This record gives sequence, structure tokens and C-alpha cells, in this order.
Amino acid sequence: MKTLSSIELAFLGDAIHTMFVRMWALENNNKNINEINKICAKYCSAAHQSKVLSSLQLTDEEQQVVRRARNAKTKHTAKNADVKDYKFATAFEALVAYLQINGKQDRLNYVLTQSIKDQHAD
Repeated sequence: MKTLSSIELAFLGDAIHTMFVRMWALENNNKNINEINKICAKYCSAAHQSKVLSSLQLTDEEQQVVRRARNAKTKHTAKNADVKDYKFATAFEALVAYLQINGKQDRLNYVLTQSIKDQHAD
């Protein structure tokens, strides 16, 4: 696999995180699909991902990944988030993909699990 840019990492991380949240929501909520979708939207929002990222204790390596992604230039703008939350959410998603690609499964599981803890819920 080629070396991915921060934006490409965020693109993959978004998919990984969304799938994790959807699987968790389906397994842990006895609700109709519309209600489950609302739950997923909350946990996958830029504001929520930003809060989760700010609560994590990052290694030096993870901090570098996060810093590069947070500062990456993008033509896309946030539609439902402020710029700061959007940049931190991008960094969170890049971190998720970085952990997946580099086989850091225990750490990835920890980060994903933190993303569904209610203390971060909006």
C-alpha cells in the first residue's frame, strides 16, 4: 500500500469508525433503525470525535499523526461543525486509520471503545 496522506487516512478512519459505531449500535440498542441512525450520527459527529480525541493520552507517534491531520489543507468545509471540531475530527479519523494500518489492534480497540463511552456524548 502506498504511503497515505493525512486526508486519505481520515477518509479510511471515517469508514472504520462509522462501521464500529454502527455495529455497536445494532448490537446494543433494541430500537428501530431510525433511532439507531440517530445514535450513530451522535457518535460519528465532528463535535463528538473532537471531544474523544481531546480525552486521549497520545504517544509521541500518535501526536505526530494527529498534528499532521489536524493541520492538513483541505478544500472541504464542515457542514454541521465548527472549523476547530472539524479539524480535530479529521485528526481523530486519521489516528483510527493509522492504528488499523499499522496493526496496533489493542490501541485501536481502546480508541474505538472510548468513542462510544457516554462521558463524551453530546
